[in-house]
Parts: sequence; C-alpha cells; structure tokens
Amino acid sequence: MTTFAELPPAEQGARLHQLALNAIPHWALECIRVEPIKVRENAVFAVHTADQRRVVLRVHRLGYHSDASLRSELAWMRALAASGIEVPQVVPSRSGNAFEHIECDGVPGPRQVDVFEWIEGAQLGAVEQGLADDPRWVERTYAIVGELAARMHNQSCAWRAPAAFQRHSWCEEGLAGETPLWGRFWELAALQPGQRALFEQLRARLKQDLVHFGKTTDRFGLIHADLVPENILIDGDRLRIIDFDDAGFGWHMFEIATSLYFIRRDRLYETARDALVTGYRRHRALPDEHLRLLPMFLAARGTTYLGWVHTRKGEATALELLPQLVELAEAAAADYFAL
Repeated sequence: MTTFAELPPAEQGARLHQLALNAIPHWALECIRVEPIKVRENAVFAVHTADQRRVVLRVHRLGYHSDASLRSELAWMRALAASGIEVPQVVPSRSGNAFEHIECDGVPGPRQVDVFEWIEGAQLGAVEQGLADDPRWVERTYAIVGELAARMHNQSCAWRAPAAFQRHSWCEEGLAGETPLWGRFWELAALQPGQRALFEQLRARLKQDLVHFGKTTDRFGLIHADLVPENILIDGDRLRIIDFDDAGFGWHMFEIATSLYFIRRDRLYETARDALVTGYRRHRALPDEHLRLLPMFLAARGTTYLGWVHTRKGEATALELLPQLVELAEAAAADYFAL
C-alpha cells in the first residue's frame, strides 16, 4: 500500500490543499479561494478573503514539533517583533488559539495549522537559482543577511525565554550524537563503503570539536537555522524574516554556515561570505577565531541534509537531491579535515 510520503507531489499537494480548506472555518475568514505558495516540509497556502485581504496558512509536517515547541517558536517570534525585528504576525483562531489541530482523509494527522498576516514583498533571493551575476547585488544581499543574523543573535542572547520554552538543539548531540535531529546520516543507504567511513570519521571529529568550542553566549543561543535569502522578504526598505520552523538552540557560526552552504561553488561565493561577515560585524562581534571554524560548521550542516534524505526513503524530492547533497557533503568534509 502506498504511503502518503510515497505519493506523487501533485497528489500530496491536493490532499494538503483539502486539509487547508478544512481548517478555514476555524478562523474568522470569509474565504473565496486558497492557493498553494510552497509545498515542501510544511505546506504553505495563500488564503484570499472576500474583503480583498490575504493571509498565510501553514500546514505543519507531521511530528516535527510538539505543541509546546510550536508555542515556543511563536513566543520567540513575538519577542523578536517587540525588539524591532519584523517577522510574521499570528492570526488567532476563532477560539483564540495560535494554532489548531486539523484532520483530512488521506493525510496522516491530525496536523497543526496556523495562520499569519500577509507580508508584502519579494524573496531576497532563491537557493535554487544560485547567486546573481552582479557582484554588487550579491554583496548587498549577503550584508543584509549578516545584519539580520546578528540582530537576532543579540536579541536571543539578551532575552529571557518563558519557563515552558522548548525548542530542539543544534548542539553536538543534535548534529553528531546517536540520534541527530535530522537523522543518522552515516547510515544513508546510498553511501558507498568509503563514503560511509568518511562520514563516520566526520561524526566523531565533529562531536569532539563542537564540545571543545563550547556554548557560551558569545557563540551559542537561539538561532533561525534556515536564514537563506528566500526566507527574507524585501518590500522597499522593509525587511522581514519568515519560516522559523527550524529555529532552535545552536551555534551562531552554524547560522552563518547555513546561509552560505548551497552557494559554496559559486564564483561569487567569497564575495557573499565576506559581505555576510561584514554585515554581521556591524551589529555583533564575530572573532576571527570563530570565523576560522566556518569549514567545521559547513561540514556539520552538510551532514544534516544527508540525514534528511536518510529519513525520507522513497520520497521523490529526496531521491532527486541525493547525488548533489552527497557530493556537497563530501566536499565540505574534505575542507574541514584540511583545517
């Protein structure tokens, strides 16, 4: 019997679209149509209303966050907004809840569903398209990414989270422990014996070096963990950060590595990297001794994507990305071992 994960993407999208329609009555929205924006880990839809407004409806993937963890994500977003960093604003349900549990035939669930105010603007960039050919655009874009990262890190290090706050941790256990957050990457079935040995060796060294680096507040705290240009919307002079789904506790250098990981082979990579660092240092210290460890955090980021594929056996997107992700992770590991 075909599981939901093994269905063609179009069929998955159709079923999640129906789940979104099932969710609408839980909000005070006079909906006229629902359009998909992005159906990946989460399914995100634009809801058009009779009063000519739009809101964003997000259907969460099954089991990624507990209710307490999702409430914590939204609590941090409210705190960021209070500090002057623009992020999406939650639209409460009719019951006053930040999210609801919604079911739909043919979709494993129930699923957590939340709704946000619509944000005008265009993506700052897109990972799939690579970098633009204009060095000035690349420099400007990645300086913005660096500035926003630093401002978030300043806020999270100064913020006292609520007592019930729960988010996952991109720490040594979350990246290189027995059960990493995104999966046991060294067990990926597609790996050749030599590749498997490489990633087992990488795991052991990562865990040791990450522990040695430590978790003091000058280097570790709440991070977005997916701060790529497509998660920054620009509208004139206004910038807003979206998609806090992966946010958790982690190293600030891991944030930086995530922003740079998929452009490492671009001819303007060094321009982007240097601009990001320059932008970051406008708001927060980033010691050279931390920056020298960028290859370690790039290698750690690479393993997470292998774990992601490992836990998605049979999924079309994972199969399509597998060769590229293995190749990138091998190259990142080689750079790290050359330190």
